[in-house]
Amino acid sequence: MILVFGSINIDLMVPVPELPHPGETVLGGDYQLLPGGKGANQALAACRAGASVTMAGAVGNDGFAAAALELLRRDGVDLALVRRVERPTGCAAIMVGASGENLIAVAPGANGAAIAAGVPEEVLGPETIVLCQMEVPPRETAALIRRAAFRGARNILNLAPALPMDPGLLSDLDLLVTNTAEAAALGSDPIQIAQRLRQAFVVTRGVAGSTAFLSNGGRIDIPALAIEAVDTTGAGDTFVGVLAAALDHGLTLEAALHRASAAAGLACLAHGAQTATPDRLAIDKAVARLSS
Repeated sequence: MILVFGSINIDLMVPVPELPHPGETVLGGDYQLLPGGKGANQALAACRAGASVTMAGAVGNDGFAAAALELLRRDGVDLALVRRVERPTGCAAIMVGASGENLIAVAPGANGAAIAAGVPEEVLGPETIVLCQMEVPPRETAALIRRAAFRGARNILNLAPALPMDPGLLSDLDLLVTNTAEAAALGSDPIQIAQRLRQAFVVTRGVAGSTAFLSNGGRIDIPALAIEAVDTTGAGDTFVGVLAAALDHGLTLEAALHRASAAAGLACLAHGAQTATPDRLAIDKAVARLSS
């Protein structure tokens, strides 16, 4: 089982011919309101990849809450640990350029009220993978990771956005996942970081694929799926969610990384984050393409 502790947002998506520079106004196409948030995106990705998933977090008592939870509820993610609080549901303003690249600003809102204490002890154990990001209060994320490690759960942290983290937390993590910019923000050699983890430090590199630096000193390099990107918004979250799902199914790290890479490529073929998340069958077919 996968327990995702993280953000739940509504995304305001605006397509633009090119991303604006500071102080510049760019006229775009019609906007869309789509469900998002790194936590919710990764929960949906893991669920569509075939895992049993519980989402823990917070939304507001406003009109955006139902829309933010719509696809999670429809696809069967357990929402029993999602709290309603007196703050607005989180919202992300996303501009997507013609090349598929994006600019994102996030108003956390209710995500700031997510609490580790809302996750009961009985769901933390050796049969659980706890998946976290950095869009809810870091102190709450760290508290949950430490509790989960103590009870024998496996922990995956996606260090996105690249906020400061307690270096002491590394020893409680099985996997740390970042993109290249987030990895650089850590200010340490990836091999040294990997040696402090239980299993591996995974760095995604966009069209260059991904690399896992193993705690035992080894290394795994995985190619990216060859595609023409439409929108890269949800690719990283899809990668992380599918990686967790594959590990939950008992796959080796290398096999899990292949599935995550294939799924991330598929997520770039449509607009939005959750709306572009592939299902298990599509991932199966794409893995065959990735490996051929």
